[in-house]
Amino acid sequence: MVKEITFSYTVDDGDKIFARKWIEEDLETPKAIVQIAHGMAEHIKRYDDFAEELVANQLFVFGNDHRGHGMTGQTNNNLGFLAEKDGFETVVTDMYALTKQIKEQYPNVPIILFGHSMGSFLSRRYIQMHGEELDGVILSGTNGDPGFAVKLGKMIAKREVKKIGAITASPTLNKLTIGSYNKRFQPARTDADWLTRDQNEVDKYIDDPLCGRIMSAQFYYDLLDGIETINKKANVASIPKHLPVFFIAGDQDPVGQFGKGVTKTYQAFKSAGIKDVTCKLYPGARHEILNETNRKEVYEDVLNWLDEHIKK
Repeated sequence: MVKEITFSYTVDDGDKIFARKWIEEDLETPKAIVQIAHGMAEHIKRYDDFAEELVANQLFVFGNDHRGHGMTGQTNNNLGFLAEKDGFETVVTDMYALTKQIKEQYPNVPIILFGHSMGSFLSRRYIQMHGEELDGVILSGTNGDPGFAVKLGKMIAKREVKKIGAITASPTLNKLTIGSYNKRFQPARTDADWLTRDQNEVDKYIDDPLCGRIMSAQFYYDLLDGIETINKKANVASIPKHLPVFFIAGDQDPVGQFGKGVTKTYQAFKSAGIKDVTCKLYPGARHEILNETNRKEVYEDVLNWLDEHIKK
């Protein structure tokens, strides 16, 4: 039987990070542990179904609500805001702190990091900084190097911080970053149709008070700065060459430029000499492939990849 446990841990700057773990009560040692990094303007509880599927296959699951998100954001009264400085790197440090806790509880059990969307960007920075701590990484709904667009975005974000303040929600930057995502899906039923073809999941996202928030001006600067950092060649080169990497995305995901950005990143990893990199694009699927109409296929592919790499 799956047991879901909520807990929190305090990090170096005094912030309290809210987290969950899903375990099988009758299983002492799992085959592996999957640590999930969730996406922007959502929270870890949304990964319940996926976590339960993993637990049913003798895997335990851990994940935290990032700063500015979910219960962490509520507890620290800073929803939509990461940190006063170095927000992106600080969130990666929070994730690493969770990994260390996992290792204390389950020594010698393989750990796979699963990052979705913003969580995939954070996970890419994580493996550049702490890749040796992991046994694999799955990157869902990621994107490639935006080039000059990210520099322009950072300039606008910096100006916005000066204009409205660091912690104020920025509709301008929200429009700049995700405003065009619904274009391909017109006539759209909702503003969030780009997430998934499953209308029930779209409605659940819209109805969730901890989802879909317009983030702060400083958040957007931190995110864009992080995206610029992870795409630097020297940083990609710092990823351990032996670390297995699995890219998964929908070919109708606007975040990944409808597959182009994902393929570009996959090629960049291969060019950096990473030995075990695979990529799968799902025809017709949009951004949240774990909540897509073909999610069972995605679950199965993830489980097969995990089984293959745990055995190695």
